[in-house]
This record gives sequence, structure tokens and C-alpha cells, in this order.
Amino acid sequence: MTDLQSDLAAVKVAARKAAFARRKAAHSPAAAQAGVAHLIEALMPFKGKVIAGYMPIRTEITPLPAMAALSAWSSIVIPVIEARGMPLKFARWTPDCEMVEGAFGAQVPAVKEYLDPEVVVVPLVAFDSRGNRLGYGGGFYDRTLEGLRAKRATPALGYAYAAQEAEGLPIEPTDQPLDGIVTERGVTYF
Repeated sequence: MTDLQSDLAAVKVAARKAAFARRKAAHSPAAAQAGVAHLIEALMPFKGKVIAGYMPIRTEITPLPAMAALSAWSSIVIPVIEARGMPLKFARWTPDCEMVEGAFGAQVPAVKEYLDPEVVVVPLVAFDSRGNRLGYGGGFYDRTLEGLRAKRATPALGYAYAAQEAEGLPIEPTDQPLDGIVTERGVTYF
């Protein structure tokens, strides 16, 4: 690892630590509930499309109520990690499907019917006002979005608490930008 790579890795570790603390402080049922209406609003233009949500872990804002509502007219899929260094696959999810523990403790459908999403709701650790995001460091969403976007335009909407916004995020050329961010305060497009 070069000094520059080592420095960037250290900056990312510090940025994640600060962002996790902000997210933990912002995490509340009331704030998550406020975000649901904005997430549904942002996803309405994709009614009838395959929409990727996610199963929240730790203090992530939960998209589950929006996913359940949207499942009435859209196919909802959630990410499945198959291996490190690989893009995500997306399995069909319904509010009543049987779930099992997947990689990193995230819940995944017991029966996996894979579909390519046409829009992706992206969990994150931090975001900035230009559509950049800081994830957990595995590069899963960056690889996945790059592959999906090579096939067709695939909007990516970050979903987070407003307190997760930060400036000066460490960005690399492989990072895939967001097309919008949804928080408990509203929707912003980039």
C-alpha cells in the first residue's frame, strides 16, 4: 500500500467514525417515519419498475414501511452479498417472505428469485451536497451500480438521516455518484 493509499484509508476510517456517531444520534422512530413519506414520493416516478431497497442494519434509517407500500405495484428486491469483491445480486422481497441471515448479518429472502433493479435505494454512512456517498468500505454498491449503469440508466437514491451529511468526503474514481438523497427532511436531486 502506498503512502497516498494509506492516507486515504485513514481519512475514510475517521470519516466513517464521525458519520456513525452522527447517524446514531439522529436515529429515532420519529425521524425514520418522517423519511418514509419522502422515500415513497421519490420512488413514485418508478411505479411498476423493479426497485431495490435494503434490510436496515444497526442504526440505518429503515426503508421497510416504504418497501411494503411500494410492493403493491412494484417488484421490490433487496441486496444479497455472494462474496467479497463481487457485485451485489438482488432477490425479490415481499413483506411476508421468509427471511434468513445472509452475509454480514443482513437478512435475505430464504427463496431467492433474482432480478436486476431499475432504481436502487442505497444505504450509506455519509453523503455530501454533490451526490457523493461514503459506504462501509466493501465497494459492493459501487461495483453493482457500475455494472447496472453499463446496461442502462439506473438511478441511485441514497437514504439516510439528514445528520449524515458531511463535506470533504474522501472520494475515489471508482465511487459511483448518487442521483438523489432522501432524508427525513425531504428529497434532493443532483
